[in-house]
Amino acid sequence: MTPSPSARPAVLVAGGAGYIGAQTCKALSQAGYLPVTLDNLATGHAGAVKWGPFEPGDLRDKDRVREIVARHDIKAAMHFAAFSLVGESVTNPLKYYDNNVSAAVAFAGGLIESGVKAFVFSSTAAVYGVPDGSPIPETAPTRPINPYGASKLAFESALRWFGDAHPFRWASLRYFNAAGADPDGETGESHEPETHLIPNLVKAVLGTGPALTVFGQDYPTPDGTPLRDYIHVVDLAEAHVLAIRSLIEGGESAIMNVGTGEGVTVMQMIAAAERVLSAPVPYSVGPRRAGDPPSLVADSSLLQRRLGWKARRSDLDSIIADAALWQRQRTW
Repeated sequence: MTPSPSARPAVLVAGGAGYIGAQTCKALSQAGYLPVTLDNLATGHAGAVKWGPFEPGDLRDKDRVREIVARHDIKAAMHFAAFSLVGESVTNPLKYYDNNVSAAVAFAGGLIESGVKAFVFSSTAAVYGVPDGSPIPETAPTRPINPYGASKLAFESALRWFGDAHPFRWASLRYFNAAGADPDGETGESHEPETHLIPNLVKAVLGTGPALTVFGQDYPTPDGTPLRDYIHVVDLAEAHVLAIRSLIEGGESAIMNVGTGEGVTVMQMIAAAERVLSAPVPYSVGPRRAGDPPSLVADSSLLQRRLGWKARRSDLDSIIADAALWQRQRTW
């Protein structure tokens, strides 16, 4: 039986109106929590807030954060409210450090001052830069090659110190390429501009977007195109729920990768999409994008051991089919 809303422990989700945040709110609700979304809708969508209260506001507003925590009796928090366009971060690093570091630090400060003791941070494989080997463990050197990855790493460093100084347990989930959409078609990717491969690929096939551009065909990968580890957003959301539950129950702070351990090139993804969607993918080859590493594949064994997590829906067929369902019927 699902608990009544008043009986469900409340989790504050910063960025809960975004792609991954909204899916995680659904997963939290299904797991018996009450997700409370804090979002300024700079990149999120009010229509994505479906599984709990919406509290408009800015992370920097500590009074607002404290008021929300008190009113909803918040027990834990998650942070998804970051800018994430690699190319934009290269041309406008001030924007990325201001939001991804300064605003995040203010948000964490408001939580700590309010007595919130469990915190999950949405981090990224971009902290690794160009790795020495593959798959990448959490112990690999962190050498980001773009301000986006550097800003995420800076806040990870801050979390370590916050946890040392306060009763504040945290998990930083370094995920690789989030992909797919809600299998029920309730939420999915809706970025402007859209820079991710799979929604652009699907829109090119459906005729709702331009032909796909393959950015670079001269990388040291099997076919020269970038190679990535694609993790279904449903599997990613489940990892967040497991992480916050562990922290609420007293689990130790940790950094953990989230991925499948298998790499797929852009051309391999195009071939899979043509098979799943039974249509050709119109594309052209363009130059490399600034800040893109050749290959990123996760070693997620730590997450599997500590939390019992397993990717269940991250096969290419499910990722592409779910993304196509969302693009066909999306309303926002």
